[in-house]
Amino acid sequence: MSERSCDVLVIGSGVAGLTAALSAAESGAKVLLATKLGLASSNTAKAQGGIQAAFGDDDAPSVHAEDVMHSSHETADPRLVAALTGDAPDAIARLERFGVAFTHDADGRYRLARCGGATRKRLLQVGDRTGHAIATALRGAVGEDGRIETLDHAPLQALEAGPGSWRATLGQRDGGGLGVTAGAIVLAAGGRCFAEAKRLGTFSTNAAGATGEVTDIALVAGCEARDLDALQYHPNGGLWPVTMQGYSIPETTRAYGALLLNADGERFVDELGGRDVVAAAIVRECEEGRGLTTPEGRPSVLLDCRPIAVADAEISLPYMLKRYRAAGIDPLAEPIHTYPVLHYQNGGLVIGEDGATTVAGLYAAGEISGGVHGRNRMMGNSLLDGSVFGWRAGRAAASVAA
Repeated sequence: MSERSCDVLVIGSGVAGLTAALSAAESGAKVLLATKLGLASSNTAKAQGGIQAAFGDDDAPSVHAEDVMHSSHETADPRLVAALTGDAPDAIARLERFGVAFTHDADGRYRLARCGGATRKRLLQVGDRTGHAIATALRGAVGEDGRIETLDHAPLQALEAGPGSWRATLGQRDGGGLGVTAGAIVLAAGGRCFAEAKRLGTFSTNAAGATGEVTDIALVAGCEARDLDALQYHPNGGLWPVTMQGYSIPETTRAYGALLLNADGERFVDELGGRDVVAAAIVRECEEGRGLTTPEGRPSVLLDCRPIAVADAEISLPYMLKRYRAAGIDPLAEPIHTYPVLHYQNGGLVIGEDGATTVAGLYAAGEISGGVHGRNRMMGNSLLDGSVFGWRAGRAAASVAA
């Protein structure tokens, strides 16, 4: 087995991992970023709707924090929520510095939408491919930073504590192993919903790398976790045509006026309620006989996007329209079938405000961590989570490794 060393080792290439690597490098660390599959494979790139930050005249980080706590049913860690919402405006500015071009209105201000569970309009977007835009910009920034080296197809296999450092064993393409000694490690490898959906025989919005083994390795290393049973369903999974199965229909459809209808054409839930509330209402309609079935025979309700203004759809939903129209359905002309789909691991490793786990030298950021969202996450806060805590964790890890 070959050996090498670095100041900070980052595991994962989504928004949290890429941000952590950039943060650690800006803090003066020599960084190695390793990911299980290709660098472009992450849940971040599949995130559709947007990222929350309090920019509205009637909004503030404290109001954002209240919405997070309410949506979590008071199960989120208030310290982490304060960090998440307080750092949000700076996180947006940083993403813009790295090249993310958020959508603006004609007056030059951010185009803000009100998302489920929010009491204000604070969702920033890049059309309906916000995650893809963020991941692309951050990968470009990482690639241009000479202090960061990347390794793809290098899955984490084991962690071992040493005197003042950690040794990680990474897999290699040729089947061999690579030992990496690092002053600190940032775990940003996402959740496990792809694997969980496969086990349950259902659909998931997740990328194929979301299989959860890094969480298991961290637990073996002594890290504490919370709420690992709290997996979240995206209320609006695609169902028909079959090519849309597992697609996360942007929740901005509902932000711009789409309605949820049962078999009788009746609304049955506040479309801008929390994710768990909306998902549970859809399941209940189907279980109690008021739902529909797809041509393939799967239970569903209808998402009626016809109330959405064409101009809004063209600006904020272009990718969705393209995908459905390519499959022979125009969402602005006819309702589409939808049903909740496995989406996000709300719980994870216990962290402090700087991303530190309960084990010295190990940090975590993004979906692998717990407490930021409690047991129910608002949409638009996952990209923010990775941006805020990736930056905090990378900076703290670099300080420890110095």
